[in-house]
Amino acid sequence: MVVAGDDALAHRLAAELRGVYGEQVTLVVPPAHRSVRPPVVGRTRATALFDRVSAAVNRAAGNGDPASARTSEPPGTERVLEAAELTEAVLAEASVERAAALALVYDDDETNIRAALTARRLNPRIRLVLRLYNRRLGHHIEALLDQASALAAAGADGDGGEGFDASTTVLSDADTAAPALAATAVAGTSKVVQTDGLMLRAVERPPPAPGEVADPGLCTLALLSTTASDPAGADGSESSGTQGPRLLPDEEAVAAATGRGTVVLETVSYSGPSSPPGRSVVPFGSLMSRRLRWSFAGLVACVIGLAVASMLVTGDHPLRATYLTLLDLFGINDPAIGRPMGEQVLQLFSGLIGLLLLPVLLAAVLEALGTFRSGSALRRPPRGLSGHVVLLGVGKIGTRVLARLRELHIPVVCVEADPEARGLALARRLRVPVVLGDVTQEGVLEAAKIHRAHALLALTSADTTNLEAALYARTVRPDLRVVLRLYDDDFATAVYRTLRAAHPGALTRSRSVSHLAAPAFAGAMMGRQILGAIPVERRVLLFAAVEVGGHAQLEGRTVGEAFRAGAWRVLALDTDPRSGASPRAPRAPRSSSGLVWDLPSTYVLRSEDRVVLAATRRGLAELLGRRARERAGA
Repeated sequence: MVVAGDDALAHRLAAELRGVYGEQVTLVVPPAHRSVRPPVVGRTRATALFDRVSAAVNRAAGNGDPASARTSEPPGTERVLEAAELTEAVLAEASVERAAALALVYDDDETNIRAALTARRLNPRIRLVLRLYNRRLGHHIEALLDQASALAAAGADGDGGEGFDASTTVLSDADTAAPALAATAVAGTSKVVQTDGLMLRAVERPPPAPGEVADPGLCTLALLSTTASDPAGADGSESSGTQGPRLLPDEEAVAAATGRGTVVLETVSYSGPSSPPGRSVVPFGSLMSRRLRWSFAGLVACVIGLAVASMLVTGDHPLRATYLTLLDLFGINDPAIGRPMGEQVLQLFSGLIGLLLLPVLLAAVLEALGTFRSGSALRRPPRGLSGHVVLLGVGKIGTRVLARLRELHIPVVCVEADPEARGLALARRLRVPVVLGDVTQEGVLEAAKIHRAHALLALTSADTTNLEAALYARTVRPDLRVVLRLYDDDFATAVYRTLRAAHPGALTRSRSVSHLAAPAFAGAMMGRQILGAIPVERRVLLFAAVEVGGHAQLEGRTVGEAFRAGAWRVLALDTDPRSGASPRAPRAPRSSSGLVWDLPSTYVLRSEDRVVLAATRRGLAELLGRRARERAGA
């Protein structure tokens, strides 16, 4: 296995392949002084800031040596190559010609595409996993590289590459992590995995009240920590012990787990292709201010009153009375000379209302023109805003999280220091309020109404900025829900534990994007169609589409026999012709596209079946790793 990248995802992915799958890995990284992400200054400042908080908490709590919390190095072998650029010579030195899979996880899409084209030419049979932010481009590149591999295999002698999985998988760490970060900021939101039209929706549910029975949905995917609802509870990682979350529990464990929240599967379906975003439309209510709308409504009421009075005084038909009132209003009616006193008074009042109406109409026109002109400008946070989420940073990760939060109809205020950030266009189109400024400067968070916010999502690329913003926000509002994006998972865990101890009355969550994304990339390198991943506190549950043929743990077994608690579980049978699956299916509920869910436990899995399953990291390695290595060594 070869992994090439320039940030934490590359190191995390290599550790995942060694520690979980037991693979030999060659890691290609740039020299330390050429790293795209400068870890020294940012991490040093963040660590110093964190150490001051940690030292105070440790002195108060009497904690022991922090070195005791360190984890041992994962098993396996790793060879590290340093190269400023991923050229053909570097790929050859990394033995790409003999490698089973290559992961290109550079932060730059162009670098990954260029290296993928070179690698496919050097080894048409290699399995490629690319990290691309541009979804549309990723689909085209995936099809292009797969076509090149198929043509090379067809022209080869002998078996033509049969037995090799030379597929290309395009993933995005932003797409993988965004639903997790959004769900962490707002309790009770659903966790969605959606790819190639297939959608799996899971939801986190609180423990049932005494005497109530929790709705299990289609199945229970996980049991949350016993302290999940406690802000100062366990961190929910793999080292949490019996108090930590339990993935893929059996029915007996679910029944015995009283007082625990659950993550249940709600739906498994085909969602169809996503529709392209439409053009930005200015809401009608924003054309005029509230004060102007009330003024206009008052004048309309006066006109109606004058028309009614004219009808009563003159005895005319209502339409004629309204018509004459409007003529008087605009000053184009004949003077009421020689007419009864009542008509003359009404005409004078109509003229006065007409004089008041002209400036109101002029103001309405000017406001409407100003609204259309500023439709492409960034909105400011409105007065009285409360219960919103403050989102720091609208780069790659922040942009995806912003889109996810707006899909959930959650009010958001963005804070961004770069006026050219990629997410500002989305914020402008969605009419999300934005505060431009450095979040570490005084007054920026206050402008985002942090004192009335529901949660703070610190997702900038600098650890020091995220940590400093979280600490300052806690001084403004100690009970604020805070979610931090930090560079690596070990540092995120340490920050989480310290902030949890310093603010036991507030909910704190720290997340590493590389920790959330690495399992999906590792699974794709093993040759499986990884649909996505959902976080369960600090652990990750993977979803994959698997061909039953060749897997002794699945083939010939019933759905109940194939289920292994804590490892994997079959969720659905894919009979859709688009996936090339077998049309054979049991009598069970299914979607209109042929996806069969709620399979009976007695259904026997056959080699031609294609199933959608949920698995833990180590469960997926056990189920699929052995077969992938056998195919690679064939």
